[in-house]
Amino acid sequence: MRVVITIQHPAHVHFYRHVIDLLTDRGHEVFVFARENDLAVPLLERYDIPHEVLAGPQESLVGLARVQLTYEWRLLRRARAIEPDVMTAVGGVAVSHVSRLVGARSVVFLDNEGIASHRITVPFADVVATPRRFGEELGDGHRRYDGYHELAYLHPDRFDPSPDRLRAHGVEPEGPYAVLRFRKWDALHDVGEGGLSPAGKERLVSTFADAGDVFVTSTETLPPALAAHRLPVPPELIHDLLYFADWYAGDSATMATEAALLATPSLRIQSFADRELDLSNFLELAEYGLVRSTADEDEGLSIAREWVADPELSATWRRRRRRLLAEKIDVAPFVADLLVEPEAAVGRARPTTAAD
Repeated sequence: MRVVITIQHPAHVHFYRHVIDLLTDRGHEVFVFARENDLAVPLLERYDIPHEVLAGPQESLVGLARVQLTYEWRLLRRARAIEPDVMTAVGGVAVSHVSRLVGARSVVFLDNEGIASHRITVPFADVVATPRRFGEELGDGHRRYDGYHELAYLHPDRFDPSPDRLRAHGVEPEGPYAVLRFRKWDALHDVGEGGLSPAGKERLVSTFADAGDVFVTSTETLPPALAAHRLPVPPELIHDLLYFADWYAGDSATMATEAALLATPSLRIQSFADRELDLSNFLELAEYGLVRSTADEDEGLSIAREWVADPELSATWRRRRRRLLAEKIDVAPFVADLLVEPEAAVGRARPTTAAD
């Protein structure tokens, strides 16, 4: 089969990279197309994933529609030449539209409720796959599975953290240290939402700096006061850094989930947490005790101070992670099956063993 995968975000590279290997090993042809942003294309290059860049980044929310239209038009032209059997993406606006025009099956992965772009995606997609606790019903093509996007690359069967990789870049994995993530709010699903203020970022850095090293990854240029905390490792080692970290905090939902799944105490500070009903992934991760979420910077700082004073925090998070992993699946094989062997995917949607 011919499979087209599109990439719009660094996390999408991680989500699909093991899937690409599985599909290739089965003899399928895989074609990867990307929109350029701060890290997605460099990650594709680091992982030696053949790809083609179809559009650059948008400079603002105003320019997003123009870039999206350019991207869809170029994807359509390439898909007509390839004649794919299936097209897939996380989010999947372009894939859901283009697949209809080239006679391909479309498989879209979503994990965030209440997003406006779903209205122009879901009606056109053949299959929409979500975590089982997803809070919306998405029609006949909706498929649920026991996992999270991030378990396509952070499940223990996929990810083997290495302290030596960190030491090679001057990081002592024994710590103590914190990883902080600050992001831009310029995606289609970010309209009306926001994260940490500049002052809140500085206060958060200062709180963790009193207890250990602080490493900051940011999609915006760091101000001079925070430049000394710039991430010391290349992007492909961020998960090694997260795994050995004592704390994670920031306004990125993806990295908050990644930290939680690696048993790193995870603090998410963003406006989505202020909804009457938060995103289902975070409601469930909170039930496991693996993520704390708040829209209030002062509350976030209070949680951070509480955490740096708790010597049992890491052991608590490791215990909670073991319970979660017993109840979730390795997502990569499920994704590969859903793309090319949909009937086999049914058996992979649930774990084969029960929790303790």
